[in-house]
This record gives sequence, structure tokens and C-alpha cells, in this order.
Amino acid sequence: MGRSKSKGGQGTPATVALTQAKADFTLHPYEHDSGAQAYGEEAADALGVPYERIFKTLVAEVDDGLAVAVVPVAGKLDLKAFAAALGGKRAAMAESGKVERVTGYVVGGISPLGQRRRLPTVIDSSALAFETVYFSAGRRGLQIETAPSVLVELTGGVTAAIAKAA
Repeated sequence: MGRSKSKGGQGTPATVALTQAKADFTLHPYEHDSGAQAYGEEAADALGVPYERIFKTLVAEVDDGLAVAVVPVAGKLDLKAFAAALGGKRAAMAESGKVERVTGYVVGGISPLGQRRRLPTVIDSSALAFETVYFSAGRRGLQIETAPSVLVELTGGVTAAIAKAA
């Protein structure tokens, strides 16, 4: 995988962050179906990638602050485990309007990278089993593929078992 420069209007805050960090990544555009409800599954199907390798970015309120969870699209976020990974007591999914304002991304295209404000981030430890993982590049119809270590480093995140079966 070589370093990818964004071309053809595909630049997003996430791709800018990767490029500035001189990280190796590959962009994978696909035709987004505006009627799709499960964005991660749509990306996996369009790109022919197993659901376990495509990660969705979720934002939850942990105690009194927002935090980012990165979990496989094949699973669900275990809110209790997520809160514990951050040293919190309880977590609840954040309201979508608030998430969009804080991250600068629209739901279905939220990237863990390049957010307006860096939030505490926990990446499900299953990501470490893969040489590369996929996640949103910051808009619907565009995925980034990179090493899980790059994702952890650039988010300043930690890894923990925060996913459960869907």
C-alpha cells in the first residue's frame, strides 16, 4: 500500500490528516446509494470487503463528555465496555445533530480522523488482527484503508474490546 494523495475532489479532513502525517493509506471510492440505511454494510458490499474489516465511527456521551468508538460494522458498540475503557461509569449514544456539529462530518460519513475537535477515541481491539482496516474517509461513498496502528496513532486512541455481536 503506497501513500495515496487525494485526487478528483476526494480530499477530506481525514485524508488531509493522513497526508500531513505522511501515513500510508489507500482511498476506496464507491457509489453511495442515498437510500442506504446501513452505511458500513453498504461500503463492505460495494468494496467486497468482509464486514469484520470495515469499521464504523460512533460518538457517545461518556459521563459528561463526548468520545469516539470505532467498531466493526459486523457488531454493535458495548456501551458498558466503552465507558469502562475510558474510565467512565456510563455511556449513551450521542444525538446525531450534536455529533455532526462537534465532528464536522455528517452521519454515515463520520471519520475518526480530521474531526473539528479531537475526542477521546477507543478502537475495538479486533482491528489489531488485520494488516489493514477500512473506515470512513469523511463522506459517504469513500473509505480509507490503512494499518490499524496508523489509526490508533493518529487518533491518539486506545484499543479495547468494545464491540459485541449484532
